[in-house]
Amino acid sequence: MNNVIIGQSGGPTAAINASVAGAYVKAKELGANKVFGMIHGIEGLLQGEFIDLDKYLSDPTNVELLKRTPASVLGTCRYKLPEASVDNSVYKQIFEILDKYNIDSFFYIGGNDSMDTIMKLSDYSSSHGYDKQFIGIPKTIDNDLPITDHCPGFGSSAKYIATSVKELIRDNQASDPRNPAIVIVEIMGRNAGWLAAAASLCTSDDCSGPDAIYLPEIPFDMDDFMNYAKELSKGHKPALIVISEGIKLADGRYVCELNGNVETDTFGHKQMSAASRVLADKLTNELGLRTRTVELSTLQRSAAHTSSLTDVKEAYQCGVQAVIAANEKKTGKMVIMKRMMENTADYPYICVYDTYDIHAIANFEKKVPVEWITDNKRGLTQSFEHYARPLICGEVMPIMSGGLPRHLIIPEAL
Repeated sequence: MNNVIIGQSGGPTAAINASVAGAYVKAKELGANKVFGMIHGIEGLLQGEFIDLDKYLSDPTNVELLKRTPASVLGTCRYKLPEASVDNSVYKQIFEILDKYNIDSFFYIGGNDSMDTIMKLSDYSSSHGYDKQFIGIPKTIDNDLPITDHCPGFGSSAKYIATSVKELIRDNQASDPRNPAIVIVEIMGRNAGWLAAAASLCTSDDCSGPDAIYLPEIPFDMDDFMNYAKELSKGHKPALIVISEGIKLADGRYVCELNGNVETDTFGHKQMSAASRVLADKLTNELGLRTRTVELSTLQRSAAHTSSLTDVKEAYQCGVQAVIAANEKKTGKMVIMKRMMENTADYPYICVYDTYDIHAIANFEKKVPVEWITDNKRGLTQSFEHYARPLICGEVMPIMSGGLPRHLIIPEAL
């Protein structure tokens, strides 16, 4: 291989750095002279901000430390490339940099918007006769990239969510039954409810699980919610309800929009916040119920202390597979994971890797199958359990110092 470059984009995860580690190790194994890291993704690259990763990862101990470090070690961005047919100046600049540093393989780790970047760069490269490879490495706690069975980052976030909800249930059940509260836990998920669905995994012989889980895949019925909360309150027992931040009414409005205007990001996505507060205020003002709200917020993606071993191993292997694909002269692809069979007691979980055309992935969303949502629209079926349970299994032991986990830091990205 000639020189290669790796970047990270979009929201960080507890496992995204494992993909950097996997890509770096495999690229060096295949003879890459330089493995560069973009500082703050494509936006940093355009400013000439990238580093030789040998400086930090030539020591195998640092590779292991990186796999246990949450967030994006190289820094991240949310930069949308223009259409080349409208403005190709940015593309010319990027390819000048790649040529100058003899870079022939470009790896971008991210979610849907990051795959849009891979698609645009690979299309431009092909249409202009460049012999360069552009490979996407999947990452998103939202688990909403299509084609791939699941996405690195989701398993660790799901593990953290199920753990936290179980602990919140235990905390709430300890309260005085003469003055019970309904706790509403708000989980990330704009249009896909995979993360909120993960709360169902805490249901076990020592935990009753959430009293209800509401996902954005099904229109949110406010009247049914109010009536159900009223029924729960009659039992004089503490209750806990989980919602996706992106739950919508039948008319298409996000519940969080009932509290005022919602801002949008550079990709035009509405910024979700405070749907739980809207519902809690409604329960208090109209039914007189005692409520509490909990937003797990960015803890869902940064809690490496509860990382899933399955997730970290698969994130690492996705980085490895991306380099293998580029070395085979594949381009315009994303690494995907394929489950060999349904996970049951008789058939253990087995995952294999492949690549897929980026055009079938970029700008598409995969949602929780409606048939995995219970008929009362407040929970998940056993099919979700079979799907998600293997992804949260195993623990990653942090490297501790002074009672706290150590992280690998790249100062240039701070």
